[in-house]
This record gives sequence, C-alpha cells and structure tokens, in this order.
Amino acid sequence: MWEQKVRTTPMDSSAKIQPAEEGYIAPDELRTKYQSAVGSLMYAMLGTRPDIAYSVSVVSRFCANPTEEHWKLVERIMAYLRHTIQFELVYHGDLQPLSGYTDADWAGDIETRRSTSGWVFSLGSGAISWSSKRQTRVALSTVEAEYMGETQAAKEAIWLKSLLDQILPDSEKGPQATIIHCDNQGAMALAKNPAFHSRSKHFSVDVHFIRERVQEGDIELH
Repeated sequence: MWEQKVRTTPMDSSAKIQPAEEGYIAPDELRTKYQSAVGSLMYAMLGTRPDIAYSVSVVSRFCANPTEEHWKLVERIMAYLRHTIQFELVYHGDLQPLSGYTDADWAGDIETRRSTSGWVFSLGSGAISWSSKRQTRVALSTVEAEYMGETQAAKEAIWLKSLLDQILPDSEKGPQATIIHCDNQGAMALAKNPAFHSRSKHFSVDVHFIRERVQEGDIELH
C-alpha cells in the first residue's frame, strides 16, 4: 500500500540517509519491488518530472541492498507524484534563447562525502533537459563542488546548442553564448579568470572545460 499522506515535496531536505548496516542483506521481495519502483520513478523523471530528479538520484543509490527506511523514501516520492499529478511542462510558441541553471550541495553523501550537482536547461517556456547526479570525486570546498557542477552543465549546453543549430533556421538561432546561472561567486570567478589558481591547482584537467568555453564565448555565467 502506497503512502497516503499528502506530500508537497518529494524528499525531506533535512533527512540523513544512510546505507544499510554492515552484514545486512535485503530480502528478495523488498529488493525486487524497490528496484521496480525506482525504475518507474526514473522513467517519470526522465520524461516529464524534473522536480524529482534529485530524489530519484538518491534512492537509486540503494537498489542493490535497500532497507525498509529506503523503501519509505520511495513511497514518499510516489505520494508526492500522486498529489502533484496535475504538474506539467508547457511549451508555448515563442522561442526564447537556450539558458540553464546549475547548483550543487557539498559533501552531501554521508557515506562517500561526495557532492551532488544538478542542472536544468529551458528553451522558451519549459525545461527541455535536466539532471541530478552524485559527483565522481570528493570536492574539498563548496567552490570546487560548484565548479565541477558548472563543467557538467557546460557540456550539456554545448551539446544542446549544437543540436539547435542543426535543426533551427538561421533566423531563429539564439546568441552564440548560452547563459548558465550559478549562485557561487567563487566558482564563477574561477571560470572567468585563468590566473586565479590558488584554490584550483589540484583540480583535475577535465573540470577546466568550463573555463575554456567561457573564454571562447560559448558560455556566459551569471
């Protein structure tokens, strides 16, 4: 039986979510229904529900060995979807330039201390691409976590811009630079100023993709 309580958010932002204790093995029935439910949630998220991207990213980490507490998280997301079933993406005829937003927490994963970053891009009146994923390495500061998130968003922006340039007539193509909104001034400074090395000399080479794209005029950070 799914949770019947009205939920206005898909996940409690203050929840401390832990993996299963050492030695615990999930019952087959729980594992099967958990994986099936998460798969269904992922399908909804990828298609029309960017608002559950972070929550689905979190619960998907426990598919191999879920606990009853993890199952309650899944039930909450289901309850949220049930009570927000009227939510929809609406696309009007007016074409506004491609733009995006990116954000990241810092060391949000209790077990690995990795951060989670996400982005969403809109074209006109509605979102067309979104993602929320745990980062592949530990960030030593909020600036580093946000900078890594900016890089992932920039890669998506470049791909989307290339796609739009192929399918849109010249009269409807937007400006060369795609605007990405970020709320961390330090991360934006790192991307805009190549001489700002003191906090970034240990960064992996790949995350400096954003800096190069800003310098070439393909990305603007706001």
